[in-house]
Amino acid sequence: AQDSCAHRCGELLGTCSCQVTCQSLGICCPDYKEFCLQISPYSGSLMGGKDFLIDNIALNATSVLTCRFKQQIITSGYVAKDGKAHCISPLLYETGFIPFEVSTDDGLTFPYSGTWLSVHHSKVSDGEKCTLVNETKWQYYGTPNTGGNLTLTWTHQTLAATHINIEVWGYHEIGDSYSENWMAEWKYLYTLAREIPNTGKFSFLPVPAEGNYNTWDFGILRIIPSNYFNGQSNVPSIWSSEHALAWHLEKDFRNDPNAWATAKCIEWDRKEELLPNFKGEIIDCPCTLAQARADTGRFHTDYGCDIEKGSVCTYHPGAVHCVRGIQASPQYGAGQQCCYDSTGTQILTHDSTGGSTPDRGHDWGSPPFLKPPRIPGFSHWLYDVISFYYCCLWSDNCHFYMKRRPSSDCRTYRPPRAASAFGDPHFLTFDGLNFTFNGLGEYMLVESDLTSLRVQGRTQQAHFPNGTGAQGTGLSAVAMQENNSDVIEVRYSEDFNLEVLLNQRVLNFSEQSWMDLKGLFLYSTPDQNITVMFSSGSGVEIRGSGGFLTLTVLLPEKFMNHTQGLFGVMNGNPEDDYTFKNKTIMSVHASPQQVFEFGANWAIENGTSLFTYDTEFLLNSFFYGEKHNASFLPVFSPYEDPADPLVEEMVSLCDSDPFCRFDVLTTRSLQVGSSTRLSHKNHKLLVEHLEPGMSLLLVISCGWLDHPTNGTKNGTNYLLGSTINFICNQGYKLTGSQERICQASGAWSGDTPQC
Repeated sequence: AQDSCAHRCGELLGTCSCQVTCQSLGICCPDYKEFCLQISPYSGSLMGGKDFLIDNIALNATSVLTCRFKQQIITSGYVAKDGKAHCISPLLYETGFIPFEVSTDDGLTFPYSGTWLSVHHSKVSDGEKCTLVNETKWQYYGTPNTGGNLTLTWTHQTLAATHINIEVWGYHEIGDSYSENWMAEWKYLYTLAREIPNTGKFSFLPVPAEGNYNTWDFGILRIIPSNYFNGQSNVPSIWSSEHALAWHLEKDFRNDPNAWATAKCIEWDRKEELLPNFKGEIIDCPCTLAQARADTGRFHTDYGCDIEKGSVCTYHPGAVHCVRGIQASPQYGAGQQCCYDSTGTQILTHDSTGGSTPDRGHDWGSPPFLKPPRIPGFSHWLYDVISFYYCCLWSDNCHFYMKRRPSSDCRTYRPPRAASAFGDPHFLTFDGLNFTFNGLGEYMLVESDLTSLRVQGRTQQAHFPNGTGAQGTGLSAVAMQENNSDVIEVRYSEDFNLEVLLNQRVLNFSEQSWMDLKGLFLYSTPDQNITVMFSSGSGVEIRGSGGFLTLTVLLPEKFMNHTQGLFGVMNGNPEDDYTFKNKTIMSVHASPQQVFEFGANWAIENGTSLFTYDTEFLLNSFFYGEKHNASFLPVFSPYEDPADPLVEEMVSLCDSDPFCRFDVLTTRSLQVGSSTRLSHKNHKLLVEHLEPGMSLLLVISCGWLDHPTNGTKNGTNYLLGSTINFICNQGYKLTGSQERICQASGAWSGDTPQC
């Protein structure tokens, strides 16, 4: 009998396959498409209530559909008039891919399965939420000069209902901080408006909420069809953005917002005093804006202050760009933020309210999520945002906030090391050695015993513009994993589109460009630059250029002396970068033929391969074929023929770049040469940004200096070579140093001035 995929999606069975690769290989079980679900949309807010269509199951309208997420959270599904099945996504306290199953026999068996992508509430498109028109007015309502009607708008077609209810929900965390019984809860509070027409607009004059609801100061609105009962969970919903509930707060707030908020700010400050200090375990900031934008494995643009979107930095006046530390700190799940001014210098809260503030709760949450302080977005709001309203926005007590959330400087920051491969593959190692290796096969680019990081590359033959094979190769796929993380592969498909695979399944970025995955974050820009950020802080950047992949790997300093592979032994010494698997070392002055042998030595094996072999071509070429194709011999040193018309164009394009010249001659394509030249230039720029001056000279910071009591200081730059001057107020005399310079030792010259 033929095997069935019921309850077996993702498995390889005796007679056929229920794995995602079965379709392109043509080996699926006959009922694969019925039981292994395709859904659209595939993602939605972690708040839930989103209706999604299941493409596969066709049913009669009498079937009772039950959807079950994570084997425990049950939501009801339904069958539409067209016979298509639908589920409603649940409220989740986590982000990432969530497994779900479907039952058509009223919950007895769940043979159908798929995955739902749960997304951070502020990464969901605005069209999916209802809009608080003039959101600032909602969040400042009752403070001086803020009053009148509030308006809520929404896309009324989202809910198939003639009448709707608008509910207010509040978020709180109960139990003891940082203990086992600390729990997060979204709680239905009351219904703001019931059975109103679903027109897409509602205006009202807010009054303080009844009972003790008016003490909830952080929450969200939910719109549901009015045939559901109040607060019913996991029903079709439209949520607003989460916000400060100034508009419904108690009369005391409206009578004297400043006094009310001041009391809250002081109460918050007292609570903070009793909580553990998280600042000692968060990563220090990069010293310069260039470093912050280059260290993509550990820092990512803060959407609230982005130089590429015009630097609208509401909370950080004077900043042009901020970044957030990607990984939450290990014990407390805390987050780092770093802001920079137009000169590229870090802004510190000691000098300006525009300075960056670290977060007790990382804005993106952190695995395993589910419990405070790791709830995406909302833990952060509770500890770091609503308190900012108390102290800085609703009252004039910002010094309390800045005392508890001072900027970190960059004294202990160490830039990562970068290695790159591009073109007709040229390799630039972490220690700065460069070479060309034109093997055909699958190779270990870098592996580390520190975190079991593995990055593997596959090369395929280059072609001349007329389509015939050239005597060179280029990177066509890169696969990677760290510890037991998800496996990511980036490859050119056979029709030359860039594809990203997650555990062998091709990903679709049409709804989400950022994904929280197991052991890593994944980000794709609109023009398909792919960044993988592993939990160790190592980063991998890949983009397609000129028909080949360009790859950069960034490793933090802790990987020193812990790498091997084609990118060499990262230790600051290029002399040992040609280290073979058996630890023998070849001279850096080796011939191209010897370098070819070094490369061949790093071919991988099927047992350790991370690649997906989902076509006949890949199976025959790389799985059943040799991992290093010994019969393919490339050109080692292409000949420059003065009579060749291409040589003149090559010289004007490439100038003195040897990689560019090599690629034009081996592929006869100026386009390939041009993208190689750009990749080479980008790598040099990256290294220069990460480690200014010499390749190994670190950016040195001497740390913040205060002004003397009864005096002032000039200057807010604390990096090597900077000068700070001190002046006493009238009637005071200066002792100590009037001028201090940041020295190469990391110490300030002179003595502390006093007036």
